[in-house]
Parts: sequence; C-alpha cells; structure tokens
Amino acid sequence: MTEPEPSTVAALAADAPSTKQSVDPYNVSGEIGADGIAKAIDYSKLVEEFGTKKILDEDLKRFEEVTGHKPHRFMRRGIVFSHRDLNLILDRHERGEPFFLYTGRGPSSDSMHIGHTIPFDFTKYLQDVFDVPLIIMMTDDEKYIFGGPERTIEAVQSYTRTNVKDIISAGFDPKKTFIFSDFDFMGGAFYRNVARMSKHITLNVARAVFGFNESSNIGKIHFGAIQGATSFASSFPHIFGDDESITTQIPCLIPCAIDQDPYFRMTRDVAARLHFAKPALIHSSFLDALQGPGTKMSASIESSAIFMKDSAKDIKSKINKYAFSGGQMTVEEHREKGGNADVDVSYLYLRFFMEDDEELARIKKEYETGKLLTGELKALCIQHLQEYVKAFQDRRERVTDETVQDFMAQKRLVFSGNPNAKVALNEGGETGLEGKMGEVKVEEKTKNQLKKEAKEKAIAEKKAAKEASKAKETE
Repeated sequence: MTEPEPSTVAALAADAPSTKQSVDPYNVSGEIGADGIAKAIDYSKLVEEFGTKKILDEDLKRFEEVTGHKPHRFMRRGIVFSHRDLNLILDRHERGEPFFLYTGRGPSSDSMHIGHTIPFDFTKYLQDVFDVPLIIMMTDDEKYIFGGPERTIEAVQSYTRTNVKDIISAGFDPKKTFIFSDFDFMGGAFYRNVARMSKHITLNVARAVFGFNESSNIGKIHFGAIQGATSFASSFPHIFGDDESITTQIPCLIPCAIDQDPYFRMTRDVAARLHFAKPALIHSSFLDALQGPGTKMSASIESSAIFMKDSAKDIKSKINKYAFSGGQMTVEEHREKGGNADVDVSYLYLRFFMEDDEELARIKKEYETGKLLTGELKALCIQHLQEYVKAFQDRRERVTDETVQDFMAQKRLVFSGNPNAKVALNEGGETGLEGKMGEVKVEEKTKNQLKKEAKEKAIAEKKAAKEASKAKETE
C-alpha cells in the first residue's frame, strides 16, 4: 500500500522565497523542509504574526448564546480559527444594531474549485444566522492588474459571469445579497470611499504591507483602496441610504481566508483616521491541495484541486491518484502502526465537508489505530466529495442569466436582523433599509476634533467681529 507520489509539490511550493512559511494575498506556502517538502501551515504563528485573536471555546459559547445557533462545523473544528472584533459584531447583533457581511472572489478561471467554496459556504451560514445584508465583491480589476501580460480584461470579465453563477449556487438569498463587479460598479459613492482610502495609504505603507517595489505597477499599489472601500456601508447608498453620518458608522463582518487579512489591517487603520466603523473579520484556514499539507489548491494546476465542474469519475480518479496519504508503506505495517490522519488529504477533506462530528472522530480513531486502511479512507472521501459537488452542480444548473442579473441589480435588500434584540429597534424609513434598522452610535469626537472645531469657531468669530467693525466704520 504505497502512498502516491506528490508529483506537483515542487511546482506548488516553487515560489516560496525561503524555508519559512509565507502567507499573504499573493502567495501561500508552508515552510519548506530540508527534504524539499512543504510543511503544514502553522496557523498559531499567523495569529501571532498578524496580531489577530484565536477563536476560543468561550467565543463559540457566546456565539451560540447570542445567535441561538450551533456554531458551524468550521468553527467547531478550528477551520475558522481567528478573528478581529467578532465580539463587537455579536454585541451589535445582541442589541439589534445594524451591520453587514462582506466577502469576495477574484475570478481567475472559468470554474471554482472546492477550496474556493469554503468562505462562501461559511458566509451562507452567517447570512442565515444573522439575517443581514451581504455584499460580494468580484475583483475582476485585481485579476487583470495582477495577471500576466497575456491576461485580458475580456477574459477576466467572462470569468466573472461564470464565477458569479458558481457563487450563487452556494444558496444565497437574492433578497438580501448584492454581488458586484469592480469594472461595472466603480463610481459614485463607492469611488468617493476609494479616493478617501487612497489618500491615506502612502507608497511606503503599500510596500510594507504587500511587499511592492519599484517594478510594481501603480494599479497594484492602488488596489488596496478599492478592496478596503467595500467594507464601508456608505459605499452602497442603494442599500444603506445617503446619510453618511449614519452609514459611516455601520460596520461589516468579513469572512475570508487568513491570507486576505493584510488588506483589512490596513483598512482598519484608515477607517480609524476617517472616523468610520472598522471592519471586523473572521478567518478561515486553507483547504490543502491534493498534494498535502503546506500546499494550496491552484486554479492553474489541474492535478492540485477538485473543481466544481469535475465529474464523479474525475473526483474518484484525482483522489486515488494524487491525494497525499498518511498511511504506512504496506498493509501489514499500517495495521500495526496506524496512519497519520493529520497529514492525510482524504481525512483533511472529510474534516471540511463531513457534518457529523462523532462519525469524523470515529474515522480518525480507526485510521490512526490501523483498523481503517488508506484505500477505505479514500473511498469515504470520494463519496462525500462526489455528493457535495453533485449537489452544487444541480443548484448551478438552475442559475440563469436572469438570476445573475437579479443578484447584481442595485436594488433595496430585505432583511430583519435580530428579532430578539435587547433594545428597541427603529424603522428604516428614509435610510433605504427594508424592514428594521437598529440605532447607530456615532463615536465620540476625539480631542483633536474638538480642538479643531474650537479653533474654527474662534476664527469665524474673529472674522465676523472684523467685518462688523468694518461695516460700522463705513457707516
């Protein structure tokens, strides 16, 4: 019982600049060992390095108490493992105060793979739990700007349409979801916030956060302002209304993979300077490539991923041929020593896609004690992935061009928030909100703001006195 050769590990890890793990919006790779094989991503190091907070058992308990819903399996299993200000979002939900969800997708191929579905599955759960507006950004401009010279705008826009159909197939509610393309939506209130963001991001900051250099095109340097501006409710007056004294104080919760965090660390800093509500984040780990821990699925490497367009036969073939095994070299040795579930791709995929916690624990125990063989574990994985992808494909067939148009229309959204809020709710009225909207607390003015206002008032009074004196002399 030999494990498959990880034939594309080198290709997937080739861009790693050193032996250390590398995680940023443009590169994800585990630490490269002396044997040239990528190790699993160390997420505890990322929590420390990025300055986020690990999701603890008490956080899960509070989530369930506030929402009345059992935490998603991703949360229960540490797949969603880190956050920024999730507690503040839960406080707002408890009080019935407004917030929204924001996530996105950079369309780089004509079909998403199962790794791409992770944040959307989780976001769908959060939409159902919180009953709040959801904004999904299609960063087609990013994929063109960051792509090679052969990538055209027309190709990227074609990916946008097919990827939107994939995203809709996650089951989002069209009444409370707005999906937009950067190429199509840029302008108006959204661009005003892009400009506000860009004015507060220096070249040195862009270099420090993203590693840009003199050869980086200016589109890359500017894109952080576009991604960040989407986290401001005031960018979407058709949903939240035109009153920026209210909308700039409505925060969002961003479910995303941890590699996107640098964008929003920068955004949170700029938001504080603009006196806007800071975005909150909840981070997920990566679904490893078929070649094993430390590698990330790639849309450009067919053998690295299970794609949502793959047939049942394709899935079976890929798992059997490429899925990295944690089993021993022979059946006899495996029966004696057991396998390592923590590096076995088939088990790791079941951890993402199997709902039953007790069944998952049983499978792990039997594999690690040698009772369950690698071939049997792969068969279980194949079954679950085939069911997951088939259900997705069935929903995908029902998504029409008219469905896409509805999701991308600038319309009023219908949502209710927390029906059991601990404070009285106000009617949405002229704010553009359908249903209910909680009271928005505007942050207290800073000392600098008060000092500036006092100075401006003194100047105005002095000017008025001077004009009055001049008028008296004229008389």
